[in-house]
Amino acid sequence: MLIPYIRWIIVFLVFIATGLNFLDRQILSITIIKIQKEFNITDIQYGWVNTSFLVSYALMFTIGGRLIERFGGKIGLAVAVGIWSTASALHGFMTHISHLVASRFLLGFGEGACFPGAAKTVNELFNKKERALANGIAIGGSAIGAVLAPVLTIQLSNRYGWRWCFIFAGLVGLVWVAIWLFLRWPKQHKPKTSKEIYPSKPPLPFSQIFRNRSALLMLMIRFLLDPVFYFFMFWIPKYLNETKNVSFDDIGHFLWIPFLALGLSNIAGGYFSDTLIKKGYSVNKARKLVMGVAALLTLSAILIPQTSDLPSAITLMTILLFAHGFWITNYITAISDIFGDRATSTIVGLSGTAGAISGLVINPLIGWIIQQYSYTPLWLICGLMYPIAFLIIATGITIKPYPDKTR
Repeated sequence: MLIPYIRWIIVFLVFIATGLNFLDRQILSITIIKIQKEFNITDIQYGWVNTSFLVSYALMFTIGGRLIERFGGKIGLAVAVGIWSTASALHGFMTHISHLVASRFLLGFGEGACFPGAAKTVNELFNKKERALANGIAIGGSAIGAVLAPVLTIQLSNRYGWRWCFIFAGLVGLVWVAIWLFLRWPKQHKPKTSKEIYPSKPPLPFSQIFRNRSALLMLMIRFLLDPVFYFFMFWIPKYLNETKNVSFDDIGHFLWIPFLALGLSNIAGGYFSDTLIKKGYSVNKARKLVMGVAALLTLSAILIPQTSDLPSAITLMTILLFAHGFWITNYITAISDIFGDRATSTIVGLSGTAGAISGLVINPLIGWIIQQYSYTPLWLICGLMYPIAFLIIATGITIKPYPDKTR
């Protein structure tokens, strides 16, 4: 017998998975303050550590997305969470920077399949009128994981040592895998909205995807924007420590605020665009309207280097991540709208690969810019990239729902 509201329970478990995904990767950006001192790691070396993560992350986004297209969200996410949870625990046993690089590579290998798996799961379970909200909840966990990461990491580190931060996170992930596999999914995933039934089709071939203008522009957008988010994920604790004199213990008191805003806006962004569709807006207009508002809000990042006090800097960072939540929920949902069951996880995966490639190229450069100049040029880039990306999606892509079996 199926549990009532099983679709939403599954989405809540995806919410936890994406939370673990970001919590596990964020632990290093906080503990690196201690690890650098213990192992004499330079900023440039830390940039290469992040690059090792991004190399495997880039590869597995596409490979994992394609495999999940074939085997489904349930099996795909179970394997992904199992791999990255094991990798997270291995961080706690490092004795040399080479061990950190290897553990980081394995972490990226598992984590790369998370968001294609989340997108595939939502697309299997929900129709277009519920999909953005479900996507917002699913990926909103990533922000909550980032909210919890500073608090939990600092508390565990101070009480048990930084190694146990990684080990504990890995054990929680393995418990999640057991619960996920135990839960029974509904046989008919999506509620029918019409009498029209479309036969299932095999995944869209890569040759067709790479000839599709909308797909290529979606990849370009992710290539432009992901370095902005990687900068925030990997470098902001160091930024606060070095420019605002925020101590290791105090980082957890402030860094959760922007990520909480991100989690709330993930859900709100999906809710708003779904509501617009229910009120008669086209899918194209609803998704783009929310992303346009997000792009305008990100311009606040340009002002961050001009702030002299910590509260102002945190406020502007909060606006930036709030805007990112609106953007990313509707971006992923737009992919699902356009490509349906045949290519959603594949294109989400390819877009993640494009972003990760961009990030792995930029990350060592970020370390060099900070070491030679300052953080200021990086904040300028953060403020300009989203408006540029919005112009691309507004003028080059029509978000027209794919005619799958639920429509």
